[in-house]
Amino acid sequence: MVTITISGTPGSGKSTVAKLLEKKLGTKYIYSGKLFREMAKKHNMSLEEFGKYCEKNKEVDAELDKKQINILRKGDVILEGRLAGWHAYKNKIPAFKVLLDTDPDIRVKRIVNREGGDVEKRKKEILDRERSEKTRYKKYYDIDLKDTSIYDIIIDTGDKTPDEIVDIIISKMKEKHFL
Repeated sequence: MVTITISGTPGSGKSTVAKLLEKKLGTKYIYSGKLFREMAKKHNMSLEEFGKYCEKNKEVDAELDKKQINILRKGDVILEGRLAGWHAYKNKIPAFKVLLDTDPDIRVKRIVNREGGDVEKRKKEILDRERSEKTRYKKYYDIDLKDTSIYDIIIDTGDKTPDEIVDIIISKMKEKHFL
């Protein structure tokens, strides 16, 4: 039984890596961003609008947090989410915590390739979303997203294939006796 959190910036490869880990390890994968997107849709808002709404309405984050913490407590899961690693850390839930990141220009290109749109417009949306999350997470949880000390591994995904990243994660998990 293994519990893994995959956190990182938009476009860093979190979903791709998590899905590959799910196939390789046979561990169920849950994407917390899907829950957030469904809530935004339910409120008839874009992700950007919903993020700003959440800055003033903590109950949305509280609901998402509760769901994620319950998922982590059950264990034997790969949970992808911006705060997944922090939830495991703050609630003393044993998990292998992964952080993925890379240069914003690389991330924007990946998102445009996946979802379409204008590069400059998408870059602005992503940077606005990151600012909104940074504000919310500091205000609600006293979490500084620049503090990476809680993670078991931090990977710059810009120059690596998803398979290489998965191999690095599995190797590190074995080294740290998570597998």
